[in-house]
Amino acid sequence: MRTIDLNADVGEGFDDTDAALLPLVTSANIACGGHAGDADTMATTVVRCLAHGVAIGAHPSYPDREGFGRREMALSKEALDASIKAQTSSLMRVASASGARLSHVKPHGALYNRAAVDPALAAIVANAVRDVDPGLALVGLAGSHLLAAGRAAGLRVVSEGFADRRYTAEGMLVPRSDAAALITDADAACEQVRRMLLERRVTSVDGRDVALEIDTVCLHGDGPHAITFARRLRAALAAAGVHPQAVAS
Repeated sequence: MRTIDLNADVGEGFDDTDAALLPLVTSANIACGGHAGDADTMATTVVRCLAHGVAIGAHPSYPDREGFGRREMALSKEALDASIKAQTSSLMRVASASGARLSHVKPHGALYNRAAVDPALAAIVANAVRDVDPGLALVGLAGSHLLAAGRAAGLRVVSEGFADRRYTAEGMLVPRSDAAALITDADAACEQVRRMLLERRVTSVDGRDVALEIDTVCLHGDGPHAITFARRLRAALAAAGVHPQAVAS
């Protein structure tokens, strides 16, 4: 039986959605102060993860609460390094207080997208994670510079695909500013994941086949269809003989 990790970005201010989504996923990426989240939301989310056996990860971003971490920022190498370390360490302390440990780090929003295509920025992210704890896994877009930087830093890397985002012919995510960026139909989302898992391919926004190797699938917790997508995807995976299992626990 093949396994796949299902991860969700949580602790971002969508409390009711988080409560319904966490029992359906195997890994969680918890906002840790950069774009959303504070000590209370982190603690609540960690406890929920423990209750459902969900692997706990940090979800650091540019320090941009006003823009929800979706705007690029021109930070110095030192400032970005310090921000990533502070955010990840903050969640690590909260998790430790509940008897939990972090398994992974997945950057958020603009930081994630920029690190996918910018080798220098990817190295800053990977090295910051390694300096916090070299045992942490680094989650990044399949085929991206972030994964290469993680390997170079000696980290275990986790290759991520998306159920609800469309891809370019180069295997990158279509920017959210594009009207075609999001998949809002559950059947289309399930078919995209099915192809990723069973055919190791995805159809780009312009209709081309793109090779893609993934270890985890992201379900966005801030979308209006998050719970529907998660339930439909779990059912589709079960029908295909694919078992959800955390990859970085």
